[in-house]
Amino acid sequence: MANAKKRRCMRTRSIHAGERPDPTTHASAPNLVMSTTYVIHDASAQFSAKGLGEDAPFVYTRWGNPTVRQLEEKIADLESAEACVAFGSGMAAVLALFLHLLKSGDRIVVSDVAYAGVAELARDTLPRLGIAVDTADFSDLDALRAAVRPGTRLVYAETPANPILKITDLRAAAEIARRAGALLCVDSTFATPVATRPIELGADLVLHSLTKYMGGHGDAIGGSLAGKRELIEALRTDTGIHGGGILSPFNAWLILRGIATLPIRMAAHADSALKVARFLEGRKGVAKVIYPGLPSHPQHDLARRQMENFSGMLAFRPAEGRAAAQKLADRLKVIHYAVSLGHHRSLIFYIDTNEIQENSFRLTPRQLERYREFAGDGIFRMSVGLEDPEDLCEDLDQALEA
Repeated sequence: MANAKKRRCMRTRSIHAGERPDPTTHASAPNLVMSTTYVIHDASAQFSAKGLGEDAPFVYTRWGNPTVRQLEEKIADLESAEACVAFGSGMAAVLALFLHLLKSGDRIVVSDVAYAGVAELARDTLPRLGIAVDTADFSDLDALRAAVRPGTRLVYAETPANPILKITDLRAAAEIARRAGALLCVDSTFATPVATRPIELGADLVLHSLTKYMGGHGDAIGGSLAGKRELIEALRTDTGIHGGGILSPFNAWLILRGIATLPIRMAAHADSALKVARFLEGRKGVAKVIYPGLPSHPQHDLARRQMENFSGMLAFRPAEGRAAAQKLADRLKVIHYAVSLGHHRSLIFYIDTNEIQENSFRLTPRQLERYREFAGDGIFRMSVGLEDPEDLCEDLDQALEA
């Protein structure tokens, strides 16, 4: 029997998956197609996106676009998914997912610590639609099991979790969701497919803010959902096309360009992040450092099993509390004091525990106690960029000086 075709390696697929030379010009780089509409030669084509087949010609860019399609095919390949749909932002992808899968009377279990926009959408908006929202510490599997109950339709994980880098055991979470008849969606923005491919671990869907590591350059906003073809295509028509939160072809083209170097960038991010984390862990005035690649991380063993790359995200708690935030904002010379993450430039921002609890998380007393074990009164979230780590350590050292 002939050997099965060998799957190409991640670096090769990051460059070639979803991309083909232009059939007319033979251009090697992917085309940027900005047209909103397309000439149709088959007059029997319908005036609706419903029932639009996978092989249907392009009709209108809100329905589908050649540049965006190449990006979707590339992400699906990297995530070991059957299909992918791209959106105008990560939050547009989250909203499309929630509105497609959930209706009044359904339940969703959301990680108690997650991106603030997701936390606020779940806690503020979904209950107004009659959707019950349960939260759980996904690093505690017993807490997750207890939160999943009859009526739970979706389990929404984020690993590593923003901003304190807790890890979810995805194989176990997938089994918990499956036994309850629920779907598991994993926000894998911090990890990227270079580190973790949730679908290979049993998840049904994987979500990315493409604005972050996938794009990598801080110049394009986008989001994506990948999973089984039937689910993705239903979601595309329902809340993708009809919701209208589509990805700009130009942003898709920029993100395609970024993904080509994703494996190389992630190796550099992780290498530098580990050096910066080690530096901070040994520096006076730093009370705690949180990085999955450090043995001091409480889930380091799980991270080693589940992540092939520890990413460039770390967090640290200054001994002097919030007073350190203004010092860094005033003194940093290389690192930018700014929100967002996953860019070639290093970024850092202070997250006050009381503020994020009041505005975003609204954790139970036990959940807040657990959060404070990581964050105390507040932490710096740092996205380690592609600068020389020696320069980053020197910049932090002088900025933190008393």
